[in-house]
Amino acid sequence: MSEQQINNPLHGITLEQIVNSLVNDYGWSALGKRISIRCFNSSPSVKSSLKFLRRTPWARKKVENLYLNTLKSKRKNKLS
Repeated sequence: MSEQQINNPLHGITLEQIVNSLVNDYGWSALGKRISIRCFNSSPSVKSSLKFLRRTPWARKKVENLYLNTLKSKRKNKLS
């Protein structure tokens, strides 16, 4: 395994897992407020969100960053 992948917290995690985790943590409504993209606000579904995020790099980056920040926050709360 390359050094780059060892340090990549998203390695081995699918986009579907990320979206499902965020929906479980925030719900569609709150997720749509945090990241203002139509696939989270208008008739949201995992399938339509994945389709959009796979085609739209800037939106995918925002979702990945929110996921990483959420993980960091969960770890911080566990240690407290």
